[in-house]
Amino acid sequence: MTVIAFLGAGSVVFTRELLADILSFDELRGVTLALHDIDDERLETAAAIARRTAEQLGADPVIRTSLERRTVLDGADFVINAIQVGMHEATVRDFRIPAKYGLRQTIGDTLGVGGIFRALRTFPVLAGIAADMRELCPDAWLLNYTNPMAMNVGYLAAIAPDLNVVGLCHSVYWTVHDLSALLGVPVDEVDYTGAGVNHQSWLLRLEHRGESLYPRLDALLEFDPQLRRRVRMDMYRRLGYFPTETSEHSSEYVPWYLHDDAEIERLRIPVGDYLRISAENVAEYHATRASVLAGEPLDVSRDATEYAPQIIHSVTTGTMRRIHANVANAGLITNLPQGYAVEVPCVVDRLGVRPERVGDLPVQCAALNRAFVSVGELTVRAAVTGDPRMIRQAAMVDPNTAATLGVEAIWALCDELVEAHGELLPESLRAPVSA
Repeated sequence: MTVIAFLGAGSVVFTRELLADILSFDELRGVTLALHDIDDERLETAAAIARRTAEQLGADPVIRTSLERRTVLDGADFVINAIQVGMHEATVRDFRIPAKYGLRQTIGDTLGVGGIFRALRTFPVLAGIAADMRELCPDAWLLNYTNPMAMNVGYLAAIAPDLNVVGLCHSVYWTVHDLSALLGVPVDEVDYTGAGVNHQSWLLRLEHRGESLYPRLDALLEFDPQLRRRVRMDMYRRLGYFPTETSEHSSEYVPWYLHDDAEIERLRIPVGDYLRISAENVAEYHATRASVLAGEPLDVSRDATEYAPQIIHSVTTGTMRRIHANVANAGLITNLPQGYAVEVPCVVDRLGVRPERVGDLPVQCAALNRAFVSVGELTVRAAVTGDPRMIRQAAMVDPNTAATLGVEAIWALCDELVEAHGELLPESLRAPVSA
């Protein structure tokens, strides 16, 4: 029987969606769902959601729960990672402290000081997961949803290259979905290829029945000036390839926008938006828990299936699929650094997840990606070597941070964030550092 371990199952809304996708496959209706969270109330809620989802879908899975990670990993075939170390309180620190220095962020979970410190909080837990998997389920597939995706996959590639690690994000698919709707083309008739790094990949190919859709998008942008008032539309017009993450995300990965009041107004950038989203996630958890405890039915309808259930189904049944996923760069994108995480097309079947070689990215896209990757490489290296100076160096080379702050302010900001996050960070990285 297939065993699927959920780490961070208390992310109940996301867990509910994954469970609905998994149990909708006929071949997966009897799987074992092993749920883990470090919060007993959230774990109880996740288990109640699993039982209710199974009941509504007429499925009969075995449902196990444990506050001990090793218990759910023992014998797992697939491990879905959706942890958030520090939860909402740590996110608030990642925004409010940089804001004191004048540094603007929108989402703060991928790059910049928010992404750096989110990664450094997560790495020690990932190291523990990797060690447990080596012992308890060495052949399992670790399907990571936790951000910062590229840094986390890059870190696991550095410390556990023997494990099967795949990073999953829906940004490529939903970008194509939304562009198809904008252009009036059925998404299931669109052929596309995305490649780059997670949250900054590029649609290298976007075609309908063999015809590029880019000329249609160009014509629409010429006709609609309001449509041009979005960051990734602006980036597309200047770079020639469409970025596969939202404008809110994209704005903080480049040096051009967030430090400039006029650009924020022109492109309608919602500074600090993730604080609202994070608070709404907390509220949605409480609403979902109350609904389940009241015996109300769950919404188990889904517009599209997440990648993790697709991978589980394909590996289990041999059904072939093509997805976009994040893996270590082993000659896949030839003008990006080797070893760090890249996002590329992958074929999935009974043999597992097999990435496709892309070759060189367009030079302007690779140039932006290399700046993105440099931040992640330094953050990973800080954790692997225990060198706290590399935290500051990662922030210094971050495009948005460097465009906003001088080096003294960057170091002072990092000092304050290290102190604020305290024991959530690796002990070696908590040492004071002088320039």
